Order: sequence, then structure tokens, then C-alpha cells
Amino acid sequence: MPRPRVVIAGASGFVGRALASAFRDEGYDLDTISRTGTATWGDQPAIDRLVDGADVLVNLAGKIVSCRYTDAARDEILRSRVETTRALHRAVRIAARPPRVWFNASTATIYRHETERGNDEVDGVIGDGFSVDVATSWERAFFEGDLPGTRRIALRMAIVLGDGPATRMLFALGRLGLGGPQIDSWWFPHRRYRGIGAHPTGSVWSSWHRTSGRQRFSWIHIDDVVASVRFLRDRDDLEGPVNLSAPGVSDNRTLMNEVRRVARRRIGLPAFRWMLDPAMALLRNEPELVLKSRWAVPRVLTEAGFRFRHPELGPALDAVASVHRPRAGDLFSA
Repeated sequence: MPRPRVVIAGASGFVGRALASAFRDEGYDLDTISRTGTATWGDQPAIDRLVDGADVLVNLAGKIVSCRYTDAARDEILRSRVETTRALHRAVRIAARPPRVWFNASTATIYRHETERGNDEVDGVIGDGFSVDVATSWERAFFEGDLPGTRRIALRMAIVLGDGPATRMLFALGRLGLGGPQIDSWWFPHRRYRGIGAHPTGSVWSSWHRTSGRQRFSWIHIDDVVASVRFLRDRDDLEGPVNLSAPGVSDNRTLMNEVRRVARRRIGLPAFRWMLDPAMALLRNEPELVLKSRWAVPRVLTEAGFRFRHPELGPALDAVASVHRPRAGDLFSA
């Protein structure tokens, strides 16, 4: 019997490496699309040939959002997601033997800032502004048109915990004594979070929320990302958007308490918006990443019978730390 084949775009990132390893372990032949992969972006005929006959297609391509939202970065964050998705869409549409399932990355940031109730895939409320516009533009390009031979699943991923940049940054803050809550407050309005794309949404100027460090923190362990992709691959009855988030949603204060515990630090200084924004500017990052209240509920996975290996935050962080014990120097390598 011929070996099954998976094509992964964006296989060099944290999640991509984990999925590539998992598919190889299951006996899949692996092809990649990247600047140096089996096929390269910009070579549409090569992408078309690679996708034709693949059993599974996974697209994780896109500029990392852990950066400062300059005009150039904003444009590239949107372009790198929409254009790569469109290139793959064309390849699937014209394939003689299209992939039976196509996973496209998305983000749980697509939902509005929420502190009262969780957002699931059926009743969740879509937000507005830059990050949301990127997500909705991304999903529109993905779900556009009819692809009768291919089941499409948008992976609305929460913050992924593991030996990756987000977790290393959190652990480093804990080790440095900066593991207190991140608290939103007034700060000089700016235009970095204004809407983008064909139909920009939200206010032109930034705003803030009085969450006092109780903004919700949706997350998922990397092991459950891999397991959920396997689960969804094998369930022909599931398609559309799927929240990849653990059922045990936390909040920022609880998160930072757990980070301090794992990092073995009793005290962590709180960080207010007036401290965060200048500090994040120096680190070329955005305070939105820790101040927005993200509350995504995994309704599709739960109702389909998926069992999370890491449903609660504390044990999930312990599992990460058992592999990667946090060090203060991680702040500069995250």
C-alpha cells in the first residue's frame, strides 16, 4: 500500500514542527511549502503539483504576530495569511485528486473582548479591529467557493503552551520577578489596532478595558493541538471553524500565579498599561497579547467526544516545565 502523504505549509514554526513530527510518526510522507520547502511560495505550478494527490493539507503559514504593529508589519501579517491561503485554495480547486481534508490556521482572537461568557463556534461573537479583521479575512479566503472533494477546518487556536515563544516569555517573566498580573488602564490612544483589509472594523483609535487583571486567558497544550488535528482528520462529519482551546479557561491573575509557582518565585510585580506599553515597545511587541480578554470554548471538540490530555492550566504548565524548566534568559530568546 502507498504511504499517505501530508503537505504542511509553515512547518518550521513551533506548531508546525510538532505536527510534522506527529504525521511522520504515523507513517506519512511529508512535503512542505515555505521559502525553502519542497515547494516555495511564489511558484504556483510547484504548489499545484504538490497539493494534487496529498491526503492531508495543513496551512500554518503567516508572519508571527509577536511583533510591534507598525504599518509594514500590519500589512505583512494580513498579506502573508490571505495570499498563502489563496494560493493553496487554487491548488486544491484544480487538483485532479484534492486532499480529503484541509486544515487552515486561524485564531481564537477572532472573538470579541469577553469577560462574561465564553465564545463557542456556534454562538460566539466576532470582535472588531486589526487582529479580528486579519482573522476574518483569513477565514473568508479559506472558506471561499465550493471545494466538494475537500473537507475544510479552520483551527481557531488559543495561546499554545509548550516549548514555544509564548510560554518561554511567560516563564521568563516569572523568573525575573515580573510575574504579577497585567492590568489594563488608560494610555495615550494610538492607531496600531485600527481595522485593516477590504472591510476594516472598529475604532480608529485604541481603547482600554477595566479588567484589573481578570481578563480571560484561553490556552491549549501543544499535545492537545496535535491530538485534536488527528481527531478531526479522522472524523469525516466535522468541518468549519473549530476552537482549539482547553476547557479549563483561566484569567490573567491565575495564569501569572501558576507561572510564578512553576518558575519558583513567590513574588511577581504587577504591570500596568503605562508600564507595559513602553516596555513592549522596547521588546518590539504589543500589550494587546496579554491585555485582551480571550474566552474561547471548545464546543465542537467537546460535543464530538474529544478528550483533552491537559484540560486544566496548572498541570499543563507543570507538563511543559518537566520538559523545559524556565530560565530568566528565556526572555531574550523567546
